[in-house]
Amino acid sequence: MVDGVGEYMKLETLAYFMEVGHAQSINKAAKHLQLPQQTLSKAIISLETELGVQLFTRSAQGVVLTEAGA
Repeated sequence: MVDGVGEYMKLETLAYFMEVGHAQSINKAAKHLQLPQQTLSKAIISLETELGVQLFTRSAQGVVLTEAGA
């Protein structure tokens, strides 16, 4: 591990995180990345689990970065 980041984290997952943060919507980010929404959601949840923090606050209106995600 480097700085608490697991060895399995992929740059692709970080790119997904950045796109979701930019789009402020998992659905919009999934469309832009040409991924199924469920695939992107699972990747973000997996990243949050690996890091041990919630990166986004989710609502029906979209997502907002938490303090940990910012």
